[in-house]
Amino acid sequence: MTRGRDGGAGAPPTKHRALLAAIVTLIVAISAAIYAGASADDGSTDQTPLASGRFPRGEAAPASTGSWVGAWSTSPAAAEPGTETTGMAGRSVRNVVHAGVGGTSARITLSNLYGQSPLTVTHASIALAAGPDTAAAVADTMRRLTFRGSPRVIIPAGGQVISDVARIAVPYGADVLVTTYSPVPSGPVTYHPQARQTSFLAAGDRTADVTAVGYTTQTPYWRYLTALDVLSHEANGTVVAIGDSITDGFGSEVNANHRWTDVLAERLHEAAGQGRKAPRYSVVNQGISGNRILTSREGRPADNPSALSRFDRDVLQRTNVKVVVIVLGVNDILHSPELADRDSILAGLRTLTDRAHARGLKVVGATIMPFGGYRAYTPEREAMRQEINGEIRSGRVFDEVVDFDKALRDAYDPRRLRGDYDSGDHLHPGDKGYARMGQVLDLDDLKGAVPVEA
Repeated sequence: MTRGRDGGAGAPPTKHRALLAAIVTLIVAISAAIYAGASADDGSTDQTPLASGRFPRGEAAPASTGSWVGAWSTSPAAAEPGTETTGMAGRSVRNVVHAGVGGTSARITLSNLYGQSPLTVTHASIALAAGPDTAAAVADTMRRLTFRGSPRVIIPAGGQVISDVARIAVPYGADVLVTTYSPVPSGPVTYHPQARQTSFLAAGDRTADVTAVGYTTQTPYWRYLTALDVLSHEANGTVVAIGDSITDGFGSEVNANHRWTDVLAERLHEAAGQGRKAPRYSVVNQGISGNRILTSREGRPADNPSALSRFDRDVLQRTNVKVVVIVLGVNDILHSPELADRDSILAGLRTLTDRAHARGLKVVGATIMPFGGYRAYTPEREAMRQEINGEIRSGRVFDEVVDFDKALRDAYDPRRLRGDYDSGDHLHPGDKGYARMGQVLDLDDLKGAVPVEA
């Protein structure tokens, strides 16, 4: 691993860096204006009396010991096409998510970031899945979720809301069912399209249904739900991975939790269980397929927002974050409307690092993996990748470096992924490649922190 950041040989001249910093600042300012108000902590609530009959009593969790950490999260990525008029009105949305750490109580975050009107949720629930690939719940784990004491919540357009704490034991590695029901039209739906996880839809309000009978529609998306936090004795902090499709897990087996972040979470869990001197952290995944450092797609707010514009919401606002892992840059090289220049990409990465440092967070950054054979490959883009990786390895961009390029490249043709690590498109790893990524990151590099700058 490479350590340290300095301004030594190879760094851009001071005048050039100042100009790049100004450009990046302008990008951030424009993005902030577009996203103003979009990350409100909670929405308006209606103090509707608690419903009775179908849920066990005593869902609200009492004060307890432990640390609140992220067990799972995802980034709101876009407005779902075809949901502009009615949204999910009249349907129960049962999201299936995988807990990367165990806890004794839980809370969720719901987002209406891309909604153009308020989202009314009249019932929401949380339960443990009865098994893999099913909408059925373990009956005695079904809990009604409330928001400031009410089962009903109205989330304003562009806003989000955090639920009250629910008393539910969530084991490490459990699949968790989080279900919402909205009776009235509200769109577009805020969603994450590349979930690599099957979730379910049902007609009517089936939030309390422990069976899978009504959940006849399978879906590859996560809708509305953006975080599951738990009160944990297993972890005392959260690692946030921000990246593109390679962090999102594109090319990995669906419903298998084979993203590189899942492998890292498993290693941390095992290390804690064995009493090894590794950080007691959970891992959450803020990857968005197609994501870039510098540019967003169209829309207000933008679909697939740039890393610079979403960093505060998707990283700094995550629960009890201690370390940030940045795996970005390949889409800026491959898919920008104009071929992005090396120094702008590096300036963007340094800006993300500086913003993490301002919060006292340590940053581990990754080299850009090879894409030889991919349809957008050119020698010029390969040269840019090599130049950026050289600067990353120098230690002048991040606090620590995980060399994913070295770990996954073909020893006989370093421009390409090694054959057994390649999903087949020559850009994304397959399951074996993601496992290698999750294994090669040194757990010791997650230790420590950066002093908050004055």
